[in-house]
Amino acid sequence: MRFQDKVVVITGAASGFGRAAVHKFASEGAKIVAADIDADGLESLVGAVSGQGGEIAGITTDVTKTADIRAMTDTATERFGTIDVLINNAGAGHPPMFMHEMPEEQFDRMFDLNTKSVYLGVKAAVPVMIANGGGVIINTASIGAKNPRPKSTPYNSSKAAVVVMTQGLAVELARFKIRVNCVCPLASDTAFFKSVSGLDRMSDDVRKRFESDVPLRRLTDPDDVANAMLYLASDDAAFVTGVSLDIDGGKSI
Repeated sequence: MRFQDKVVVITGAASGFGRAAVHKFASEGAKIVAADIDADGLESLVGAVSGQGGEIAGITTDVTKTADIRAMTDTATERFGTIDVLINNAGAGHPPMFMHEMPEEQFDRMFDLNTKSVYLGVKAAVPVMIANGGGVIINTASIGAKNPRPKSTPYNSSKAAVVVMTQGLAVELARFKIRVNCVCPLASDTAFFKSVSGLDRMSDDVRKRFESDVPLRRLTDPDDVANAMLYLASDDAAFVTGVSLDIDGGKSI
């Protein structure tokens, strides 16, 4: 197993891409610290992974709060001894609207969740990785960071910042043997879709319209993103850093 006894910290772990990543890394032998603000979803996840024999610690975390992020990394070091991989996955979108119509507090919240959370995660985890002799950081951005969609400018901008942060951190942290990459997924029919549309699930018509614009004719599956994270965190990607990997079925071509 590629991650036997490696310690992997994942934010936004209770649903969507994060939940898929937890299951993938656990199946590869990793010790998981799963962080999410959704306490019920987190409890369900921990029960599922533990029931399959995985080692996991769940911690309710608001990724915009320094104290919560510190508690998350402390949980990793106190329970498992170190942090080998940090996946800054937590984030949120917003219903379609022009940026000039967005309330200031909603704009600030968007950048706190999607961008500041990466800063806080890095600030807490990097000293542990340096002491450990290296590590891997993976950030979740979005294809919207490179191909912005109308009425999503605040979200797209917050994720574009994550791409640039990834590139800058890759250069800054290389000397410490810490690799930093990010994934840029296309839309997926997950809880995130509800946050940007207000709908519980995609209708068949909406799904077909989305899929018709994708060369591979489907939306992103959470496992698509989790598999990319596995690769970027593994020794197979030992010479890969500063990359923003599109997971979009060819849509951005």
